[in-house]
This record gives sequence, C-alpha cells and structure tokens, in this order.
Amino acid sequence: MSIKLAAFDVDGVMTDGSITYDSNGNELKTFNAKDGHGLAALHKEGIITAIITGRTSEAVTRRAKDVHITEVYQGVKDKAAVLDELLQKYELTPAEAAYMGDDIPDICVLEKVELAGCPKDAVQEVKDVANFESEKNGGCGAVREFCDCILNLNRN
Repeated sequence: MSIKLAAFDVDGVMTDGSITYDSNGNELKTFNAKDGHGLAALHKEGIITAIITGRTSEAVTRRAKDVHITEVYQGVKDKAAVLDELLQKYELTPAEAAYMGDDIPDICVLEKVELAGCPKDAVQEVKDVANFESEKNGGCGAVREFCDCILNLNRN
C-alpha cells in the first residue's frame, strides 16, 4: 500500500469538536501541536495533504498554512465530490488515498478510500466503516497517530 493523498476533517478530528466564539463572534479552534508535526511530516515525505470540512473558519486557513496542508476545502456540502476532484487533479486512485473523519458526513469519503481512519471518540457509524481507529480522541493526537500509520505503511 502506498498512500499519496491524506485528507482530514477538522471538527472532531483536528480539534476536539468544540466550537468557541469570542465576544465579537469570531470562531476559535484549538489544534494539537503533535498533530501538526505529523501533518508536516507527511508534507516532507511528499504526501499530498488536504482538509475537507463542512464549516468555514479563518482558524482553519491559518492552521493549514502553518502545517503545510496542500489543499483546503471549507464549507463543503459533498465531501465525496471533493475527494473525487482531488483524485482526478493528482491522477490518483482511491487505493492511494486516506481520510480521517469522525461523524456521519464523513462516511461517504471513508467508504471510498483505502485507509479510512477515525479518532477514538468518533460516532459508532464511522467506527463501523473505518479500518484504522486511533487510540486518541479528536484534537488530542488522533491525527498524529494516523499520520504515523501512513508513514509506516508507505515505508513497508
């Protein structure tokens, strides 16, 4: 197995799923530094990284830039269509793709990719589809575990 594209949901995967607003109505998100190191390691190995999320947030744009995410899709209604677009753009097959999600809107993508990951605290319907379940919850190192898994699979 050789994974060439690794895509991620944000809320509940890269974060703990909390949505916080400041007094001005700005959305705040907290990201895990270890997850960031894992994402940067994928980038360093030449793996295309992507965010596919249903929400839109400036915090996500900033985080993606900080950890060298290749592609960022926010405000997405049809995540499977975005995956198809990415596969076509980079001339890849679903067998070369991985995705990590935690909730019902992610199932359509998880069912298409070779490596379907979820955090420990994902909903049961996602766990039933995933072939990788992190030992950590979303926002608490789950992304790092998934990144390490991808790197190990690609080395073997």
